[in-house]
Amino acid sequence: MAGHSKWANIQHRKGRQDAVRSKLFSKLSKEITVAAKMGDPDPDKNPRLRLAVKEAKSQSVPKDVIDRAIKKSTAAEGDDYEEIRYEGYGPNGVAVIVEAMTDNRNRTASTVRSTFSKNGGNLGETGSVGFMFDRKGEVVYGADAGDADSIFEAAIEAGAEDVESSEDGHIIWCEDTDLNDVSNALEAALGESESTKLVWKPTTTTEMDLEGMQKLMKLIDALEDDDDVQRVTANFEASDEVMEQL
Repeated sequence: MAGHSKWANIQHRKGRQDAVRSKLFSKLSKEITVAAKMGDPDPDKNPRLRLAVKEAKSQSVPKDVIDRAIKKSTAAEGDDYEEIRYEGYGPNGVAVIVEAMTDNRNRTASTVRSTFSKNGGNLGETGSVGFMFDRKGEVVYGADAGDADSIFEAAIEAGAEDVESSEDGHIIWCEDTDLNDVSNALEAALGESESTKLVWKPTTTTEMDLEGMQKLMKLIDALEDDDDVQRVTANFEASDEVMEQL
């Protein structure tokens, strides 16, 4: 999907800011705690936890932070988080999916709804935009991992469905239920990935101009600033010229 890799690059640049990285570490730690609490605290016996730890490591989360997050899952006083998905529309009718983990559903719903309203969007019902996305596994490798042909061959051998290669690197897609096995096979063939996670992949996109992208970025930034929000996905598509102006 055009725009997807560009958005990943925007997120990567933002991730260099200390404040943003601190918030990212917190959200990755929360995912580790929840994954460990829902299954086994041993990553080798818990595929979701293994993926959460792998993603945290790819984002340079320190080992002691990861270990602390796993231990927190067995603490009696640990918070009980609920996973919630919100769906709505942003500027220019862009479909937006917000994934959250919260210990207070009313607080999070109120904040997300208010954020949509204040930034030219509209929170809808569950399922209102979900049909425009597929749940997929996504594994990202840098351009130095190999050329497009060798990466494609390794990906198909590992059980992946498709590969999107560009000068920035390679995005490998697979069924959501196959992500753990595919990522393990890819790691054996290509080494450690830059990112391994479950994503919402748009099946249809909305073309955005510069003004629309500026408004959309403002909405996404505001949503991601909420500690309860884990991830935000939008089905935008924008030209190279628009992305460069951003």
